[in-house]
Amino acid sequence: MDLETGVYQNYVKKESWRTVLTLAYQSLGVVYGDLSTSPLYVYKSTFEEDIQHSETNEEIFGVLCFVFWTLTLVPLLKYVFIVLRADDNGEGGTFALYSLLCRHARVNSLPNCQSADEELIEYKKDGIGFSSKSSFGSRLKSTLEKHRVLQRFLLVLALIGTCMVIGDGVLTPAISVFSAVSGLELSMSKEHHKYVEVPVACIILIGLFALQHYGTHRVGFLFAPVVLLWLLCISVIGLYNIIHWNPHVYQAFSPYYMYNFFRKTQRGGWMSLGGILLCITGSEAMFADLGHFSQLSIKIAFTSLVYPSLILAYMGQAAYLSRHHATESDYQIGFYVSVPEKLRWPVLVIAILAAVVGSQAIITGTFSIIKQCSSLGCFPKVKIVHTSSKIHGQIYIPEINWLLMVLCLAVTIGFRDTRRMGNASGLAVITVMLVTTCLMSLVIVLCWQKSVFLAIAFVFFFGTIEALYFTASLTKFLEGAWVPIALAFIFLIIMCVWHYGTLKKYEFDVQNKVSINWLLSLGPSLGIVRVRGIGLIHTEIVSGIPAIFSHFVTNLPAFHQVLVFLCIKSVPVPHVKPEERFLVGHIGPREYRLYRCIVRYGYRDVHKDDMEFEKDLVCSIAEFIRSGNISPSHVNEDPLKDEDKMTVIGTCSSHTEGIQMSEDDAYNTDAAGPSKEILSPQLTIKPRKRVRFIVPKSPEIDNGAREELQELMEAREAGIAYILGHSYVKAKQGSRLIKKLVINYGYEFLRRNSRTSTYALSVPHASTLEVGMIYHV
Repeated sequence: MDLETGVYQNYVKKESWRTVLTLAYQSLGVVYGDLSTSPLYVYKSTFEEDIQHSETNEEIFGVLCFVFWTLTLVPLLKYVFIVLRADDNGEGGTFALYSLLCRHARVNSLPNCQSADEELIEYKKDGIGFSSKSSFGSRLKSTLEKHRVLQRFLLVLALIGTCMVIGDGVLTPAISVFSAVSGLELSMSKEHHKYVEVPVACIILIGLFALQHYGTHRVGFLFAPVVLLWLLCISVIGLYNIIHWNPHVYQAFSPYYMYNFFRKTQRGGWMSLGGILLCITGSEAMFADLGHFSQLSIKIAFTSLVYPSLILAYMGQAAYLSRHHATESDYQIGFYVSVPEKLRWPVLVIAILAAVVGSQAIITGTFSIIKQCSSLGCFPKVKIVHTSSKIHGQIYIPEINWLLMVLCLAVTIGFRDTRRMGNASGLAVITVMLVTTCLMSLVIVLCWQKSVFLAIAFVFFFGTIEALYFTASLTKFLEGAWVPIALAFIFLIIMCVWHYGTLKKYEFDVQNKVSINWLLSLGPSLGIVRVRGIGLIHTEIVSGIPAIFSHFVTNLPAFHQVLVFLCIKSVPVPHVKPEERFLVGHIGPREYRLYRCIVRYGYRDVHKDDMEFEKDLVCSIAEFIRSGNISPSHVNEDPLKDEDKMTVIGTCSSHTEGIQMSEDDAYNTDAAGPSKEILSPQLTIKPRKRVRFIVPKSPEIDNGAREELQELMEAREAGIAYILGHSYVKAKQGSRLIKKLVINYGYEFLRRNSRTSTYALSVPHASTLEVGMIYHV
């Protein structure tokens, strides 16, 4: 089934406050699981090595001051009040910003874009817009459109942010679960707990990844209550510690304590910022998961519950530590030491559950962003399993799941402490935020058409804060920060190689496509015998006749009576509405029975399964035949002019006034309602599914269209065959060495180990015909 998702979030804004509050409650488990567990490890990572907690409390108050202002300026001010407004028709994340820029400045990296794509409802941003044109914005737009180098740099920048999100998908489960389990150290001796901590964390991680294929919808109802219970727990404990140990800890909010902190700690204080940075891990999820909720619900959840709870939690830990300066053991600065002893076991259980929920959210987010990369031609095709028929974001990618599990276990076993895990996670998080800041500055100028000075102020203010944390994280390169860099580099190479190879392959297809004149010279039978059935020739090009067709015509003695050149492509919008799904047109004269069908999906759309897709495809062609022939006949028109003429046709559910298709096993000829039926001849050999088109009573269609519909119906009844090109891509003779390595080895290796282009259709092997072709690019 086709899970159309662009509608839901659009009407959410019109719903009552009850709906908004329900979404705010549900967002706790999806958006804030990672951010809410950060108190487990922030203070411990900060005081691990670079600075020491002294009896003057200057260090702990300075750290609290940094935590307070970092949480206030980055998640609250930057994301809640500014970045959330830069949604792409309700969707958020790095690709949402890149998609907005692609549509406003024509820097799209997808090779098969058409002018018809710009007429999509969601192509133009329906949110913030301004009538006045910025002169600087116009110059910037023309500069980006002229220089391919700048376009590639923009794509690489977006991919770097994406790769760091994937790296965070490896590191967040490891540090969250390990930090939660570290509470066991207070219940046993140090000699014993180090042999228990890592195995328990690994068992939890294995169980977490092993359950991914069931989908989060089965246990999703537990997510929000767990995070809510955790937030209430740390709030109450924090408030108790403030009242009981140091009611005046709020004075540490003064910026003076930051200055005093640096004055005393100097270089050690600057290096400790990598630990303080961990207080905002998970903030990017507020923007990345925007498509599942709404701006208002995410804002309400953060400002009314998450933000106050985190502030109270950090204040409570600081209040406790300000009255406890003993350092006889390594865990005196940890989270659990500030928990009253009678509550430690219940809090440990809740913390582990909250860590699992937070890890689940980042794993699902990783699946989602890899799907987006694959849709936009920047990642090899992978198997995508939709674990829920109602919630479009619930997907599972087996290959990525097991890869993440192996990497998570390697990080946990290899590091075995929160300090190095924190160094790695902090660098990944701050890199994503820097990329978001850079892309947002372009959105402010190009999409919002605001003053360039506002964009510069945005970059300077938030970029300075993030650059400070980024440089502090880089100093820990040898102490764990190399992990996200290494992971991002590997994934970036994969993405760039795949995108480059895909682009070159498409250029080869365009350069070698067959002319319409060659087709016209073959005659109505195309020079071969036409057999019953529909042949779907999968191609990547959106105009012209692919070279694979001439390969078939010259090598096979027969072909199907109806041929459809099928192109399944992604467009730079999050969702394509059902009524705009198909573009259908004739190739050559009508009597050839050759059609081109372009199926358009957004980068967050869910593809149909094969049976529903086949039905919608045939119905769209039938509706094209009916609607295109209500007017006078096209027989005398020049087929060369009609070659690129396409008609927008929706799915069956979107054009209820148009042709509908019915399939059944009985030969019942009763008409359904006030409409006419075009019936296929009854078969005398053996019973099979009968196909019928239910045609609206008016307006009338001509005899030529009726004959065309009759032949299409007979072909559908005979069956559909999928004809796929099995390509072998090779670099041309005389190409540079780097190109030969990328194409002959890199891209070819990825192609052999990825899914086919029609992986989403679950094409049966019995109906598939593959033809090998060599591409010299």
